[in-house]
Amino acid sequence: MMAKSSVKTIVVFDIDGVVRDVGNSYRRALADTVEHFTNSAYRPTPGDIDQLKSEGLWNNDWEASQEFIYRYCESQGKTRQQLQLDYNAIVAFFQSRYRGTDPENWTGYICNEPLLLQPSYLENLTTAGIAWGFFSGATRGSATYVLQKRLGLQSPVLIAMEDAPGKPDPTGLFTTVELLENQVNNLTIIYVGDTVADMYTVNKAREIKPDRNWIGVGILPPHVQDTAAHSHAYSQTLLTAGAAVVLSNVEQLNPVKIGELLQELGKI
Repeated sequence: MMAKSSVKTIVVFDIDGVVRDVGNSYRRALADTVEHFTNSAYRPTPGDIDQLKSEGLWNNDWEASQEFIYRYCESQGKTRQQLQLDYNAIVAFFQSRYRGTDPENWTGYICNEPLLLQPSYLENLTTAGIAWGFFSGATRGSATYVLQKRLGLQSPVLIAMEDAPGKPDPTGLFTTVELLENQVNNLTIIYVGDTVADMYTVNKAREIKPDRNWIGVGILPPHVQDTAAHSHAYSQTLLTAGAAVVLSNVEQLNPVKIGELLQELGKI
């Protein structure tokens, strides 16, 4: 990466739905988990999952699984107190699907996640003097698996689940930026994500640190691009949540597009 003193723009990426397609991994594990803990009575659809995540509070898929189970049982006339769910058991079952049952050699859904960007894309950002890093609600193990093992990145800047409060709390975003920046005037930070929680994170960052330029860029995850209507609806959701622009693939956010975006928003 270029010397920190020359950095004017920092791009921070979410991972799930941006760097990798998790439609058949995290989301599948979530549905499996809910189905298991409701004794096969209810399996959330992709639309159900999108609807829950549109609330902006359920970035953590373990917590989202638990919430689905609670809501289903409430629909059956039971209270949350009656259920006495074991959160650790929910996490363990989820992980057995997502990572697999062998803690050393992962064999679960994570092994088959399609990549949504290539290392050359990140190299082009570096060449253009744009610093980059990652802030994700994924566990460090899962995030490192895709960044280092799959993409071959060498010690990328990463703030993962264990390192900061969950989104939309912007603490992890601030920490990522601190690892990438020097004290630079008119620094612009672009956060790239695929959920309402990601856009809310940018909004909160702007409220707490208004002296910096914060821009949210939405990415359409592959599972919503099955129809034009679905893509449009999801785009509108992200725009309403605060995205400055919504793209169909992260690699469209190239140095030229970044320059155009900054100009349109009056940041340069």
